[in-house]
Amino acid sequence: MEDDAPYPRFASRGKAYVYVLPCRDEDLLKVGFSRDPFTRFSTLHRRFYDFFDLERGLLLDAELVVHARRIERRLIETFSEQRAMAPLVVPVSAAGHTEWYRGVHAEVAALLDDVASAEGLTLDRSLVPWLRGYLNERADRLHDWSARIVDTLDWAAHNAPDDRGAERLRRALIDTLDMFIAAGVSVEPLLPDRVVEWYANGAHRRLFD
Repeated sequence: MEDDAPYPRFASRGKAYVYVLPCRDEDLLKVGFSRDPFTRFSTLHRRFYDFFDLERGLLLDAELVVHARRIERRLIETFSEQRAMAPLVVPVSAAGHTEWYRGVHAEVAALLDDVASAEGLTLDRSLVPWLRGYLNERADRLHDWSARIVDTLDWAAHNAPDDRGAERLRRALIDTLDMFIAAGVSVEPLLPDRVVEWYANGAHRRLFD
């Protein structure tokens, strides 16, 4: 686990998934496939659990990359006329500016439901339980990781208060704890007392732009 990681480093399980990520505030969604959905989601947006509506998100366990590619291609071909521009907040460096569609959530969901039924694949019809399970399986890493960051922030506050590196760590820890809460995971039992106190203190949310 690296302190400067956007989240504690979580290893891929090696499967292949087709995902659907609807935006929270507009009728726009992203489709794609990945062997590591968590990392993929976090590259599309630093706070993907806020930016996307995970309750309406979909995740199909395609088992193999070749199957995931085929299913993704079917989605691309089926909804080619509904292609849309990616939101400006999605980093170009994440290669996330393709396979965005507008106004087709119900149709995409129905197609993936048909694929799952026909091919005996598992389809998660909400990403919240998936994210909760994913984080719960890795929650034991949070204690030491968060403690190291708070120790670093305490040192920086007294020795280098304008350190941008410390600010990145602060933001990473806030984002991670907010993500656990968004997924319905209580963080207090997972954290040292000093991290719980730090998180409860509103002053830690004063971030650089």
